[in-house]
Amino acid sequence: MPVTTLDPKTALVVIDLQAGIVAASTVPYPATDVVARTAELAGAFRAHGLPVVLVRVSGRPDGSDAVAGRIDGGPRPSRPRPEGWDVLVEEITGPDDIVITKRNWGAFHGTDLDTQLRRRGVTQIVLTGIATSIGVESTARAAHEHNYHVTLATDAMSDLDELTHRNSIEKIFPRLGETGTTAEIIELLAKTHG
Repeated sequence: MPVTTLDPKTALVVIDLQAGIVAASTVPYPATDVVARTAELAGAFRAHGLPVVLVRVSGRPDGSDAVAGRIDGGPRPSRPRPEGWDVLVEEITGPDDIVITKRNWGAFHGTDLDTQLRRRGVTQIVLTGIATSIGVESTARAAHEHNYHVTLATDAMSDLDELTHRNSIEKIFPRLGETGTTAEIIELLAKTHG
């Protein structure tokens, strides 16, 4: 369903736009485009006095605090992540942003994201980030389960795989919320808060 409404208390939630992730090759949009569109959205949210939440994934350099469990996807990387891997990209940061550090795919489990949003009266989130089918989708599912209205900025997210990106956009997201482009969301934001 195309984006139709933004609640008076809507927050932008940005998933994993950090040095080590934006360095990856992504599809259908290059990470630089995702960062630029997210920066545009963040600027619009800040201009309207709405919260911007920057979520980063981090952990111990040796990976010893990584989530355990058996998976079919092959062994988890055993080499340490490089210094600065988890630093948020400068283009999206603002002085009053809320920064959430997660250790899982989704931004709700094991963090104070829900508390931070509820303290501010937020009832809706707009999501951007990388990767569409991992961090963004996991967060969208949890937001829906926490009874937030969910809007997904489909041109401000990308993935490592075209098919998984398309599956999230076409099959999963319509069941969790509304979708729209950066321009559509900014236009609706101006109408709602103008």
